[in-house]
Amino acid sequence: MPLHSHTTKLPHRFHQIRTFVNARIKWVRDPYLDFAVQREKDLKQAISLKNQILSTPSKSLSLSTASLLKPHLNLPTSTSNFSLKYPSLFTQFHIPPHLHLTPQALSLHKEESSIHNSPTHRNDTVRRLAKLLMLTRASKLPLYIIDRLKWDMGLPHNYISTLLSDYPDYFQVCEVRDEASGEEVLGLELVSWREGLAVSELERRVGIYGDLGRKKGMRISFPMCLTKGFELEKKVMDWVDEWQALPYISPYENAFHLSPNSDQAEKWAVAVLHELLWLLVSKKMEKDNVFCLGEYLGFEGRFKKALVHHPGIFYVSNKIRTQTVVLREAYRKDFLVEKHPLMGMRYRYIYLMNKVPKKKPRKQGVGLASGAKRQVALTASGEGWKERRKCE
Repeated sequence: MPLHSHTTKLPHRFHQIRTFVNARIKWVRDPYLDFAVQREKDLKQAISLKNQILSTPSKSLSLSTASLLKPHLNLPTSTSNFSLKYPSLFTQFHIPPHLHLTPQALSLHKEESSIHNSPTHRNDTVRRLAKLLMLTRASKLPLYIIDRLKWDMGLPHNYISTLLSDYPDYFQVCEVRDEASGEEVLGLELVSWREGLAVSELERRVGIYGDLGRKKGMRISFPMCLTKGFELEKKVMDWVDEWQALPYISPYENAFHLSPNSDQAEKWAVAVLHELLWLLVSKKMEKDNVFCLGEYLGFEGRFKKALVHHPGIFYVSNKIRTQTVVLREAYRKDFLVEKHPLMGMRYRYIYLMNKVPKKKPRKQGVGLASGAKRQVALTASGEGWKERRKCE
């Protein structure tokens, strides 16, 4: 469904209350988006383990220490077995038992670090993180929530010391009230509201392609794309068309005055979730993290309702031992329309993870005990190939 907009005489506080039509929406699997999720199996865990190894002074990790990381890194198996599963990334040494990265993994890490350290990327990351905080009513979030979103936001491993400390005019660490426990916890706060960033992705597109500028009450439709074979009942499609025609409320506005059961409030909730996914480098996020953030934002079940009512905007994949919310319009089949530089690096990590190291061929002895010993010594020293060439 193409993106379109026009101005409206109705104020954005439009209060018409309607309820979603009583119709069952069948979930239809999207093989392309499932593959986009499936191919990243174990990627987050592998890079997290890589970062843990490199955070030590020796750039190695004893297996006894590594074994304690399984729950922290959410590994599907023991740390030792996980590292053995990806020998192109990790190397185990047995005296003493510890983990190292392979030269190929170290090379990728250096390239990844150069992206994190580039001024262009740092400014982009700061801008997206600031917009994330601006989606909240108080422009602040507990650090434990940001840690849960760190992977999806593309933040560096030690983002507080390596990134945030260099932008004191943007961020400050503060205390916030944790809604779940009621206790004060450490949080991150935006120092001041930045009006220039309070423009959503949909509003940005209208400003560029429609040359209409940003006006409250504009009617902006969300792009929709249904999986092949997915058909909505006519009464559902009629409801969607009417819902799309409602005035668009920016996710950076506070519209909690609207009745939570109104279609207008639902369109605002969809706008917030839509903008959230656009801020992510992969345009997708585990559903548990979506709901965790939604609960803090005060949306509670609104995000759940948005996922059920709008399968043409959001897709939920059941791959890789979890459920992942994917922004449909960000993908063409299984490819990102706009690939972030970090995603290019992640795809290279995936390639390395799936690469099977070539097994070294067995060396043949010369038939005598002394000759066999000499062959083993030559092989170990790297001179075996030269010796065999001489014999030929």
